[in-house]
Amino acid sequence: MINSTLVPYFILGAYLDIKQLKYLFFLIALCVYIVVVGSNVLLSVVIAVNRSLHEPMYIFLFALFVNELFGSTSLFPLLLVQILSDLHSVSVPLCFLQVYLVHVYQSIEFFNLTIMSYDRYLAICHPLQYHSLMTARKIAALIAAEWLISFLGVSVFTSMSFTLHRCKNIIDKVFCNNYSIVKLACSDTTSNNVYGLFSTVVGVVLPVILIFYTYIRILKVCYSGSKNTRQKAVSTCTPHLASLLNFTFGCGFDVLQSRFNLDHVPSMVRIFLSLYFLTCQPLFNPVMYGLKLSKIRNVLKTWFPIRPT
Repeated sequence: MINSTLVPYFILGAYLDIKQLKYLFFLIALCVYIVVVGSNVLLSVVIAVNRSLHEPMYIFLFALFVNELFGSTSLFPLLLVQILSDLHSVSVPLCFLQVYLVHVYQSIEFFNLTIMSYDRYLAICHPLQYHSLMTARKIAALIAAEWLISFLGVSVFTSMSFTLHRCKNIIDKVFCNNYSIVKLACSDTTSNNVYGLFSTVVGVVLPVILIFYTYIRILKVCYSGSKNTRQKAVSTCTPHLASLLNFTFGCGFDVLQSRFNLDHVPSMVRIFLSLYFLTCQPLFNPVMYGLKLSKIRNVLKTWFPIRPT
């Protein structure tokens, strides 16, 4: 057994020996990254330059698209390098940087989806007081708070994991993950596990509870409200709910894979599902919101008019 705390690199052990197929997978991953960046930048620019979209819901959407760019960039550059590599080693500082960025992305995503559900709750359940309750100052404070809390909270458990005494250096994933690093430790990890549980409750469980609470209140209003109220709720809440379920599914599988033995699941399936929340969510959100929200869709039609042949 070696003291891997002194070894200056980790080995990402989930990569398969795919020989010449690695060039095909590299092109696929590169194309996905280009589409993710292009679609999220496009919708961010659409919201930024159109005054008609300078409303709370679209400002929170802008923050969501920026976070998708942040999250995908925390994965794809290193992933593309590793696909072409034969050794699949990554330096300890670079690995912990990826751990930090990936977990910040996850935290901001859940907080942002929570704020968006709160915004929809105010718009649908308190329409007359909406603009007095959701002011520009409050919007800025909510967005700043979600980023600040995420950066500080993730800094704590990343630094705790960095100081662990490690006896192994092989991570059974295709990217660096905090819990996978904690499992390499041969020192006491009780404090890491306690803080991990605390951060999960604060960063995941509480936001999801708040989201479902707001949706229960919205459903009550829709049930007793007018047809116009129901249509408004469906048109604005459907993309949000779909985004939440999609992201929760992806994160849930990553948690299951990190904590349980899933060797009976085919390797390619495990790899795809472990990458799901970092690849499909940044693709899913711009497509869902771009197609479902009429204001964004109308702006895109004016920018890219489809001329009949």
